[in-house]
Amino acid sequence: MAERGLKVGGYARFTSTDYPGELAAVVFVQGCPWRCGYCHNPHLQPRDAAPAIEWSDLLTFLEGRAGLLDAVVFSGGEPTLDPALEDAMRSVKALGFKVGLHTAGIYPGRLKEVLPLVDWVGLDIKTSFEAYDELTGANGSAEAAHAAARLVIESGVPYEFRTTVHPSLTTRQHIATLAQQVSEMGCVSYALQDFRSVGCRAEELLHSSSDGALDGEFINQVKSKFRQFTLRRADG
Repeated sequence: MAERGLKVGGYARFTSTDYPGELAAVVFVQGCPWRCGYCHNPHLQPRDAAPAIEWSDLLTFLEGRAGLLDAVVFSGGEPTLDPALEDAMRSVKALGFKVGLHTAGIYPGRLKEVLPLVDWVGLDIKTSFEAYDELTGANGSAEAAHAAARLVIESGVPYEFRTTVHPSLTTRQHIATLAQQVSEMGCVSYALQDFRSVGCRAEELLHSSSDGALDGEFINQVKSKFRQFTLRRADG
């Protein structure tokens, strides 16, 4: 049976930042049902957009990078939306690549299916669970994210939970509550990252800075809850 083709919205030939400690290519999967205001890849939200490249052609490119790159990261959009994700992961593993996954945990059932193929997960954990549906614009998103977080923690797969900070959308209280929530779940690796305006189409969000929300004392309070903590500044 012919392999189903992943719907590719774009790709990055080389990155040293999307999979910790590894040189990787990134595959951006088309489609996401959530509508987070600060999204920096809104062009990847529509599932019916034309693919940027056929998966078969991208796989041929990746074959030529075997031995030069360490990993392939599936990002998005939301990669677990695509029913061809598992096949695509198996294909790149067969080429000798490690598999990274960037996900918001939108489909915990599909996440559970592919986790055995994944070598590292970056879970985009948006805000305190009580505030989730308002930020994502999707009813039930909190339950999905909570279930996905539990799956990742219990899977044994190396991971990082990361939260994008925008002062209009993620207040200090949201972050403090979320840090406590995921810490109590057993999360040991967590990152806070500044909102970056590149790609964002929400004009009302473009001129805000998270500097006031991420002062040193508050950062230390969050950091103390995790074995591994990373702070990513927008100008870093």
